[in-house]
Amino acid sequence: MSTAQEWEGSQRGRDAAEFARLADGNARQARKRVSADALVRDENGRILLVDPTYKPDWDLPGGMAEANEPPRDALRRELKEELDLDLPVGELLCVDWVSPHGPWDDLLAFVFDGGTLPADRAHALHPCDPELAAVRFCAPNEAARLLRPYVWRRAQAALTALERGVASYLQDGHV
Repeated sequence: MSTAQEWEGSQRGRDAAEFARLADGNARQARKRVSADALVRDENGRILLVDPTYKPDWDLPGGMAEANEPPRDALRRELKEELDLDLPVGELLCVDWVSPHGPWDDLLAFVFDGGTLPADRAHALHPCDPELAAVRFCAPNEAARLLRPYVWRRAQAALTALERGVASYLQDGHV
């Protein structure tokens, strides 16, 4: 049973005024932006990076969740739209709270295990969306040079989570 179904069942017999009061309270609460990225590797352990056309640095594949979209579903959608990649999204590796910066409000960035692609699939990857200029697999030292420092820290935390089997919580890429 979904949370929505459970909630609906608990509200039977309650009046409309109480519902309106709760809805008003909900409308006044802060909203968070949410992104979902994948740590995808090739058979040599290199990390998949994408080059977005709308910002200057490389990034992990993924993107922003839409309103009321679970992060894992957002990641599946983004991978399909941008890379025509249909992956079973694995375990959560880390969550990073990113503080407000520039014109952006704060953000919760989820990184999931995207698994290891066989060589034929890795070589066939290409951008399928004008939002991406290129894709490439990089050794960690090359990824460290291409990614923004806080994104690289997030990728490092995800790699560590893969090794240890424990997800981590970060703030601006720091444990």
